[in-house]
Amino acid sequence: MTDQIIVDGKPTPIEGEKNLLELVRKTGVDIPTLCYVSELSVYGGCRMCLVEDSRGALIPSCSVTPQAGMEIKTNSPRVQRSRRMMLELLLADHDRDCTVCPSNGKCKLQDLCKRFGVNRVRFQGDEEKQQIDDSSPSVVRDPNKCILCGDCVRVCSEVQGIGAIDIAFRGSNAQVLPAFGKGLGDVSCVNCGQCVAVCPTGALTIRYETEQVWKALRNPKKRTLAQVAPAVRVAIGEEFGLAPGAVTTGKVVAALRRIGFQQVYDTSFAADLTTMEETDEFVGRLLNGDRLPQFTSCCPAWVKTVEHYYPTRMEQLSSCRSPQQMFGSLVKKHYARGEGLSPDDLFFVSVMPCTAKKFEAGRDEFTTDGVRDVDAVLTTQELAAMIREAGIDFASLNDEEFDTPFGFATGGGVIFGASGGVATAAVRQATLQLDGKRITDLRYQPVEGQRGVYAATVEVAGRPVRIGIVSGLGNARRLVESMDRGEVAFDLVEVMACPGGCTAGGGQPFPNEAPQRVLRTIGLKKVDANQEMRVAQENPVLAEAYRKWLGRPNSQAAHESLHTHYASRRRIAEEEMEVIQPVRETEAEPVEVCVCVGRNCYKRGAGELLQKLSGEVQARQLGKQVNLRASFCFEHCGKGPSVHIDGEEIAGVKPEDVNRLLDEAVAGRTRE
Repeated sequence: MTDQIIVDGKPTPIEGEKNLLELVRKTGVDIPTLCYVSELSVYGGCRMCLVEDSRGALIPSCSVTPQAGMEIKTNSPRVQRSRRMMLELLLADHDRDCTVCPSNGKCKLQDLCKRFGVNRVRFQGDEEKQQIDDSSPSVVRDPNKCILCGDCVRVCSEVQGIGAIDIAFRGSNAQVLPAFGKGLGDVSCVNCGQCVAVCPTGALTIRYETEQVWKALRNPKKRTLAQVAPAVRVAIGEEFGLAPGAVTTGKVVAALRRIGFQQVYDTSFAADLTTMEETDEFVGRLLNGDRLPQFTSCCPAWVKTVEHYYPTRMEQLSSCRSPQQMFGSLVKKHYARGEGLSPDDLFFVSVMPCTAKKFEAGRDEFTTDGVRDVDAVLTTQELAAMIREAGIDFASLNDEEFDTPFGFATGGGVIFGASGGVATAAVRQATLQLDGKRITDLRYQPVEGQRGVYAATVEVAGRPVRIGIVSGLGNARRLVESMDRGEVAFDLVEVMACPGGCTAGGGQPFPNEAPQRVLRTIGLKKVDANQEMRVAQENPVLAEAYRKWLGRPNSQAAHESLHTHYASRRRIAEEEMEVIQPVRETEAEPVEVCVCVGRNCYKRGAGELLQKLSGEVQARQLGKQVNLRASFCFEHCGKGPSVHIDGEEIAGVKPEDVNRLLDEAVAGRTRE
C-alpha cells in the first residue's frame, strides 16, 4: 500500500515528493511562498509556507519531508494569522511606493498581500532609504525593496556559479550586497539577469531603455530599425494572455511598426550569418588541430565569464561576434552606405530575451568613432511595456512579415534561441559544406557525471567530431574544470548562460520558470521543423550579402565587420586608498607601493603587512619618496599577501620582508 499523509482531512499519497510543499500543491492547494524556487536549494526564510501539524505546531512545508501518517492543516486560523503577520513584518521594512515600481502588477509580495487581505501595517520599520545601485548596464538593484528571500543569491551561486551577490551582516543589519559593498557593475556580475528572473519583489529589475527608444522614434532625423531575436517570438505572447511557446512572430512585427519603427528585421538572419562564419572558423581549426575545442561566443554572459575566470581559454573562444552585433555592424557599416546614409543617421534597436545583451551592445569593441553598432537593447518585457503604453491590442493584431532584405532566415537561425541550437546549426552547415550531406537534427545524450552537459558525435570530413552543449554557467564552469582535469573532451562546445538557452533569458516574461521555458523551446523547434530551408548556406539573402559586401566567410572584409577579440577582465573593479601621500619637493617620481587587502590576502596577514609598511615609511622618513596605498583584490588570491611596487607584483610578502623591499625600491629609484 502506498504511504500517505492527511492533508486537510483528505488522504494524499506520497509519490516521491521531496517536501510537503510539493505534495500539497499536487492536491490543488496553493501554499504561498516568497523564497521557494524548485530549482534551488531550500532556504526557508520567508515562513509563508507554514502549515499546522497534528500537535498544533507550525512547520515550514518547504523544508519538511513527507512522512507516512502525518496530518497537516494548510489553512487553519493559526496558519492564516501567521501568514498575515509575516506579510506585515515584511512590509514594515519595504519601500511601499508600488505605483512607480517596475514590478508593479508582477510582484509576489503585492499578490500575497491582496490574497490575504493585508491592507494595513501595524509595525514601524527603518525609514532611512538606501541608495539604488544602477552601476550595471543590465540590472538595477533597489535594496529598499529587498525582503532577504535569498533567491537571487542562490541562483547566482548555485545555478550560475558566479556568486556576485551574497547576504552580508546579521540580524536587522542583514543586506544582499555585491562584494565589498560595490555596485553590480563593479564586480564579477556577468549581466545574465537570472537574479531578476527569480526576484519576487522588484529589488532586482531590468534596466529599462524604453525612454531612449521613444526619443529616437520621435526624432524625424533618425531612421529607426529593429531586429527581433528568435526567443522573443515564443515568449512575448505571455505578457498578453497567450500560452507560453505561442509563436507570435507576425504580431511582433506588426506591433513594432505600429510603435513607429521604419524597418523590422529578423535576428535569425544574422544567426545564419554567424553560422557561416563560426562554422568556417571551426572547420579550419578542426582540420589543422588548432585551439580546440572551439567555444561558441554568441552569449555575452558566457564571454564575460571567460574574461573574468578563464583568460587562458580566451583563444578557444570563437572570434565571431554574436548575431546581435554582427547585425549591427552589417547595418551600420554596409547597409547604411548603400542607402546613402551615415551610421549616425540610423538608430538600430535589438529586441532580445537577454539582459546581458545590454552590456554587450555597449562594449568598446562594438563602437566605431563614437557610434555604437547597436544603439539600444530592449528586452521582451520592455517591448511589452512599450506595446501597452502605445495602447496596442497585441492579441488582435494581424500578422505582418519582416522587411527585406534582412527578414529571411533558415530554421538553423531560428533555433539559436534554444540550448543546442548554435551547435546544431554549425553541424548542419559543416556536413553540407564538406560532405554534401543534410543533417537536420543531432541526438544529444547526457554526459555521465557532468550535470547539464549533453554530447553528440557526428562524422565530418571523414573523422568523428565530438559536440558538447551546456547551459547554465554553473554547469559550464564545472565542465571547463573537468576538461582541465582531462575527464572529458570535445571539439566544439556550445555554451549558453541561461538554463535551457535564450528562451530562459533574464528579460523574458514572468513567470520565467522551467515549465514556461520548456514550452518556449518547443515553440522554436516547431518553427525550425516547418522551415523549408534549414541550413545557413541555403539562405539566398545571405549569399547576396557575401557577394556585395563580405566576399566569403572569414575573409578580411568579414573579419573587419563580423569578428572581434576579447581580453582578460578584473573580477573586482580596483579601488585604491591612500595610506601615505608623498610630500613632493623635487621632480623625482615617488615609488608606488600598493598592498592588496582583498579577503584572501587579508586572511594571510595583509593588514599586518600594511601596518608594518606604514610604520617603516614614517619611522624612516620616506614620505617624500614612497606613495603607499591599499587596494581591493589583485585577483591572485592563492599567492597572497601581494604587493605591487611600481606595477610589479610580488607575492607571498611577509612583514619581515618589508625593510628589504623598501631598501631595494628606494635604492632603485635613486639609481634612476
